[in-house]
Amino acid sequence: MSAKENRKKILIMRTDRLGDVILSTPVIANLRKFYPDSYIAFLCRPYTKDALEGNPYIDEIIVYDKNKKHKGFFSSLKFCLSLRKKKFDVVFILNPNNRSNILAFFSGIPKRYGLNRKMGNLLTNPIEDKKHQGLKHELEYTLDILREAGIDVAEKQTYFPIKKESEKRVDDLLIANNVKNNDFIVMHPSASCPSKRWMEDNFIKLAKLIKEKTGLKVIVITSREEKKFADNLAKEEGVIDLRGLLTISDIGSLLKKSRAFISNDSGPVHIASSLNVPVISIFGRNDPGLSPLRWRPLGEKSFYIHKSISCKKCLAHNCTNNFLCLKSITPEEVFSLIKKIV
Repeated sequence: MSAKENRKKILIMRTDRLGDVILSTPVIANLRKFYPDSYIAFLCRPYTKDALEGNPYIDEIIVYDKNKKHKGFFSSLKFCLSLRKKKFDVVFILNPNNRSNILAFFSGIPKRYGLNRKMGNLLTNPIEDKKHQGLKHELEYTLDILREAGIDVAEKQTYFPIKKESEKRVDDLLIANNVKNNDFIVMHPSASCPSKRWMEDNFIKLAKLIKEKTGLKVIVITSREEKKFADNLAKEEGVIDLRGLLTISDIGSLLKKSRAFISNDSGPVHIASSLNVPVISIFGRNDPGLSPLRWRPLGEKSFYIHKSISCKKCLAHNCTNNFLCLKSITPEEVFSLIKKIV
């Protein structure tokens, strides 16, 4: 495609998790820079909408709810018809899956760029999928889809919007818990699967070290669904429990006011890195496609801890080695890195 072409209607599709959507925000910025007069829409899942609302380069956010509103054949067909009416010229499908490729095809979008797997035959411009090799960061793999379309890539900074209403909610929560800005560290002990979850006992020991050695307060957050992974941590004396109370947008406002963020490999680490908040991400898993090389938080203030224990093959959540890679990371090691940051 050429920058001299007329105004276009462009659709970006990314229907996987929060971190994936945040790592895709440079795609939006590069498209806006290359096609400054075009109409750009982003199709996402309901719970990732917060990561996009307020992005200055987006004209429209389209929510596709495969589990509720758009579940089933006829609901998806109706959704396709609504997309067809919008008359998009081109779609960039950033995560390869059957459903996205089908939606783009039946929506009648003439140019369809994406990775050639999971019904990649429905794409007009399929691109070889090398993500499983894990040779570079997910951001670069995503930007390769733009490069394949002849679009210049200049922007690589991820973006997360801060909303005034979220700032107010977080301020009220901090006042209610007698916490001052920049006087606390946030912990996020949950993650989507066991191979990502550092042991809760380690978070407890780390929280004690932080309180005793730095005097900073510790706030623990999780989603409502994952509260159980921090039940014991939340009971620790002096730990402030905000589990299940924050929206995605609220998390951004909280992290922006914090001294640092400590988390398993999960979406919120990319919120922190987008906001230039010091972040330490704890990694297990040594499969190339799942490793820190591909999924670490980006930025000057972003750090990660990962240990290879020489497994012949990483089985991720089906680990037969009792998640030794995670167990080999000690609270003392993480705290030594925290000291350098704060």
